[in-house]
Amino acid sequence: MKLRKSRSRRSRVLVGAAAAIAVLLGAGTWTAVASDGPAPVHREDRVMAVDGVSLDTSYFTAGGGGRRPAVLIGHGFGGSKADVKGQAEKLARDGYAVLTWSARGFGKSTGKIGLNDPAGEVKDVSRMIDWLAARPEVQLDKAGDPRVGVTGASYGGAVSLLAAGYDQRVDAIAPQITYWNLADALFPDGVFKKLWAGIFINSGGGCAHFEKQLCDMYQRVAVAGKPDAAATTMLEARSPSAVGSRIKVPALIVQGQTDSLFPLGQADAAAKAIGANGAPVAVDWIAGGHDGGDRETNRIDGRISDWFGRYLKGDKGTGTGPAFRVTRTGGVSSTDGSAQLRGASSGSYPGLVSGDRTIALTGREQSVENPAGANPPAISAVPGVGALSQLSGLGVGLSLDFPGQYARFDSAPLKENLRITGTPTVKVRVKSEGSDETVLFGKVYDVGPDGKQQVLPSQLVAPVRITGTSAGKTVELTLPAVDHQVDAGHRLRLVFASTDLGYASPAAPATYSIALDGSGGLSVPTDVAVKTAAAALPWWVWGLPALAALIAAGLLVSRRKTVPAPDPELAEVPLQITDLAKKYSKSSDRYAVRDLSFRVEKGQVLGLLGPNGAGKTTTLRMLMGLITPDGGDIRVFGHSIQPGSPVLSRVGAFVEGAGFLPHLTGRENLDLYWKATGRPDEDSHVEDALRIAGLGDALERAVRTYSQGMRQRLAIAQAMLGMPDLLILDEPTNGLDPPQIREMRDVMIRYAAEGRTVIVSSHLLAEVEQSCTHLVVMDRGRLIQAGPVAEITGSGDTLLVTAETGFTEVLAEKVAALPGIGSAVQAPGIDGGLLVRLDGASPAALIAELVRLDVPLTAVGPHRRLEDAFLTLIGAGEMAGGSV
Repeated sequence: MKLRKSRSRRSRVLVGAAAAIAVLLGAGTWTAVASDGPAPVHREDRVMAVDGVSLDTSYFTAGGGGRRPAVLIGHGFGGSKADVKGQAEKLARDGYAVLTWSARGFGKSTGKIGLNDPAGEVKDVSRMIDWLAARPEVQLDKAGDPRVGVTGASYGGAVSLLAAGYDQRVDAIAPQITYWNLADALFPDGVFKKLWAGIFINSGGGCAHFEKQLCDMYQRVAVAGKPDAAATTMLEARSPSAVGSRIKVPALIVQGQTDSLFPLGQADAAAKAIGANGAPVAVDWIAGGHDGGDRETNRIDGRISDWFGRYLKGDKGTGTGPAFRVTRTGGVSSTDGSAQLRGASSGSYPGLVSGDRTIALTGREQSVENPAGANPPAISAVPGVGALSQLSGLGVGLSLDFPGQYARFDSAPLKENLRITGTPTVKVRVKSEGSDETVLFGKVYDVGPDGKQQVLPSQLVAPVRITGTSAGKTVELTLPAVDHQVDAGHRLRLVFASTDLGYASPAAPATYSIALDGSGGLSVPTDVAVKTAAAALPWWVWGLPALAALIAAGLLVSRRKTVPAPDPELAEVPLQITDLAKKYSKSSDRYAVRDLSFRVEKGQVLGLLGPNGAGKTTTLRMLMGLITPDGGDIRVFGHSIQPGSPVLSRVGAFVEGAGFLPHLTGRENLDLYWKATGRPDEDSHVEDALRIAGLGDALERAVRTYSQGMRQRLAIAQAMLGMPDLLILDEPTNGLDPPQIREMRDVMIRYAAEGRTVIVSSHLLAEVEQSCTHLVVMDRGRLIQAGPVAEITGSGDTLLVTAETGFTEVLAEKVAALPGIGSAVQAPGIDGGLLVRLDGASPAALIAELVRLDVPLTAVGPHRRLEDAFLTLIGAGEMAGGSV
């Protein structure tokens, strides 16, 4: 499930809101969302009350009148409705009425987290379907029955399956990277997936934010180190598998290959069950998953829209894609070294055991120790580090097995390429000493010709608990489902380890004996009907000549223009933009940027903020001279910006990614780039740039071995070559994990601290708040507000109250119950802090009440996050500006 980076404040539960159907509170708020298409998308934000719980919802529509099908979109675990806003807008433009919501316990919705409890979160979906049935623009199959589809990823994907099982009004679903049986996902073969389970609890805000029975169950299993029957029964009852026989609607099932949380077997079980009910089913294995990698968002969003086009709109001319598709790695990009993705497909879903081929293995019976306390553990998939799994097809990965704690069996070198698509199986005999049960972790490595370099496909491992092994037992074990090519000359290596970092192993020491059964073979699924598409012709083969001609023509034209004289009064000002304007192509009245003016001083880290379509990247491209404004003036250190302006040598930029030669080292790439500028080597200041970027020893490695974070930092170092006085970064943290984001923040701060200026465009408001000194907020091409961060975030109706003894949960509840107080929650990361939202009371009245309660106050002051300020500013801009 998608992990939340920060938990939103909780609203108080609205008393007396229990009702049989959702009740709308207030009139709602309508906003117009700028779009690239001819029609704006309208959003209506409302709060629905369902059985005493307040659900924060958004309703999206576009275009003219007439009835249309509806789509519900659920979000990932730990997230909120804001995470699916982009997909909602796209589906609205495609002709659907779209409803999104924050699930119980997330975002601004109240209630306890029930892990898609049928009596809670699933019932909420039915109440929202009731609401859609009453909308005049929603198409109906009959009274009270709207034409409706449900989609979502992870947590939201599971609720789409559950909704189809519990509410017969659902007409089509498109679940993504989710579970079919949650008990099987968290307790595979009776082994506790402890790391992922702990992340669930943490990303949900802590055990107390879950339903009590779920919290008790987790604590019980975590202490015991293995699930009990009651825990398994509880999770199974909240799983789509519990109502699998009732899901009879067309289902597009999207599952991730790099996913140790919900592996491919979950999608396989769902596809088989729904297909057996007679419903159309398509399965799509994407490159990414919960462990990282490419989620292929644009392609999948398009396929979901087509799926609903066929099964909600009834458009038989709309293609829904192949019955089975898998994304494969087809080499590396010649520009940036990233993995090239290609699709393979089949006219029918092959399952996980189609086309089995037996690969002979050799190896004697081996003794394996389970160490006391299960330490040190072997390493396979690690949540948060799993982005490496996407590179397993390129010979890069992370795995570790400790000597004496695993058994290994090898094949002979393969004489031809072998494509594994599904789950390998093997029969082994297991005997244990010191215990009557054995816990093992099976995995199949791809071993290079030298016999040493080994890669674990997608970093996946299959845990298994085997009982009755004290006398010896022969079992057939199912290994991880993967799609992976083993090249000729490589070997397959079957490993059974006694421990794994992500799982709970028995704490008591034991010794296991493991041997292959008489056949000694590994059964490998190899479905030859799945055909890989041909690689597309690289764009640069045909694009570079045309691009060169366009650049040459542009330079000739630009040289004929009169360049304004430098302004001496702005010689020390890094950037001043005055009345900047840029119209959309082929439009006389549609602007990407309009009447934009702001100024940036030395030493500032300026954050350029705005929603999608605000004009941020257009502004940066005009600043770099890549596109020409339709009006206004851009001055960098007093010089007007034109294509090829000499003053651009004082500007470093990282806009829309950087390209590197993958076979060269990081340093070689930087040297080559600097030589292309034609400037002296001594002017590069490469060591200074590297010191600030913090690349370390990785600088001497080939770029193809870099993680996404290292590649981003190399791009920043390239932008800093020559130590430009003005550094421009467009979304520098894209694709980075939290530690890498923190490092990028430090890079920007260090750079500005040396007297230079940084402009950064980012969607991560929390990072902008921590790293930027000043802000420029844009919406639909216009300036909304500019100024210091503290000035923009300094107002609001929330106060931060601190006390010597802190605030207990009981005391916080007393404060929340005071008249004129909207809510009172403990401030995350602030010892003794309480965030109090005023709802009619004055600060003076609050202080008086706290003194009456004998609270030893130390400070009371305003507190508003940048996110709150940003949403307030954008909301005000939408109401004032109308649609553009």
